[in-house]
Amino acid sequence: MASTGVNVLRWSALAAGVFYGFSHQRKIYASQRAEHDKHEYERKQKLIDQAKAEYAKEHAPASTATAKNDAVFDVNDPKFDLEQFLLKLSKESP
Repeated sequence: MASTGVNVLRWSALAAGVFYGFSHQRKIYASQRAEHDKHEYERKQKLIDQAKAEYAKEHAPASTATAKNDAVFDVNDPKFDLEQFLLKLSKESP
């Protein structure tokens, strides 16, 4: 049989190994969770940026949409733009 000193050494090594394994696993888990949280934040931020871009595209000011000389100057047309018509008249006859 092994002596008492060898048994104490074996049990101490076992306890140290279990403690090391537990602490090492916690570090690995924490780093993986932090990386996952970072990726999740970046994914959500990307979605928010896309939503902001879509919202800005849909709710663009009317002046930028009609500034292209695409304005309709026919008074009977439902898309008639009085402001653009008056600006055109003021440019033509100063």
